[in-house]
Amino acid sequence: MGRRSSIGEEDLIKALSRVFRDMGYEGATLSSLSQETGLRRASLYHRFPSGKEQMAQEVLAASENWLTENLFEPLKGDAPAEQRLQAMTRKLDALYSSGKQACILNMLSSANGGDNPFAAAIKRIFNALIDSFATLAEEQGFDKSGARARAERAVMLLHGSLVLSRGMGSQAPFERFLETLPDELLGRP
Repeated sequence: MGRRSSIGEEDLIKALSRVFRDMGYEGATLSSLSQETGLRRASLYHRFPSGKEQMAQEVLAASENWLTENLFEPLKGDAPAEQRLQAMTRKLDALYSSGKQACILNMLSSANGGDNPFAAAIKRIFNALIDSFATLAEEQGFDKSGARARAERAVMLLHGSLVLSRGMGSQAPFERFLETLPDELLGRP
């Protein structure tokens, strides 16, 4: 495939995201980023003067925007909580390709903790997801701490199911997570 001279912003971020989701930050090389985008390294550096870190920051920002628009905000709607949650699970299923695709938050996390340039954004996104889930649980009658505990458990199950699905080469753990999420989150107080 020949190199492109240009690529639209949305397509560029999607291509970079695929590399980071597949390889993680450390595993993503300029060669792999260049190959996936169809742009030469010089073109990537022209667009992202701070290099790979800037690319990952912009992928993370685009991911946060998508999650806010497609998951967090719709969970605040007026429809019954179970209906909103079911709509959100369909979006999660599509986002993670039914459990075949890793989460960008996991892939950009590192063992370095405080040295991770993405840590603040990752924490903010996780908190937004937990807060969204907790609000739904509170609507079902759980007190604030019980709702928060259920929300944190739901996020742990989500990410654990993604890791297990990829590690086992089976979509079943993620599919079970989606199936049981309403009971995990909204079950009896």
